[in-house]
Amino acid sequence: MTGPYRLVSFDLDGTLVDTAAEIAEAACLALEEQGLPRRPVPEIVALIGHGTETLIRALLARAVAEDPARAGQVPEAALLASMDTHYARTTGTTARPYPGAREAVDRLGAQGVFLACVTNKESRHAQRVLEATGLDDCFAVVIGGDTLPWKKPDARVLQKVMELAGATPATTAHVGDSGIDVQAARNAGVAAWVVPYGYNGGRPIAEAGPDRVFEGLSGVADHVLGAQA
Repeated sequence: MTGPYRLVSFDLDGTLVDTAAEIAEAACLALEEQGLPRRPVPEIVALIGHGTETLIRALLARAVAEDPARAGQVPEAALLASMDTHYARTTGTTARPYPGAREAVDRLGAQGVFLACVTNKESRHAQRVLEATGLDDCFAVVIGGDTLPWKKPDARVLQKVMELAGATPATTAHVGDSGIDVQAARNAGVAAWVVPYGYNGGRPIAEAGPDRVFEGLSGVADHVLGAQA
């Protein structure tokens, strides 16, 4: 392969695949199982990106804030266990790749670009999503939120991927949909690219200050392969 980009890493939820509905349903089922009311789907979607523990902690805190009598009644660990059980059942049931996702990664891979999927989702759930959406054969490396001792936006996550790929910050780009992804790229010193259609807490992703905003992943492939022409 010739050209400036040796490695392109992709976030999963909200970047490659739309998983919002199944995450929200699993969270609501977990809340109900623990005697708590369901939360609005947009509220749950706005919390996607930091990993399951952060999502559950936030939902529990909001339930207690609305009804202080619930404080201490539902252990965080119990709600997290319920979420894990229900998400294992809903994972991949409604997830769909965004338009052009498969074609983009296929084009990049065919030209020798090292492809990684880097997500804060637990590895077992990430793998199930990739399998259910037919993307499991696209990536040389899949890094989940429990693969390493750190999660995005810690610089060491992308640094580890660069080590595996034999890449440098100058030859690496990370593609995501949230401020977490932009910060992860910044911390690791790599190009910060985003798509505008994902989950960023309801805020325009341009506010996070990425290097580039692509309308879709086909634009990412066009840019990388054009730069290598």
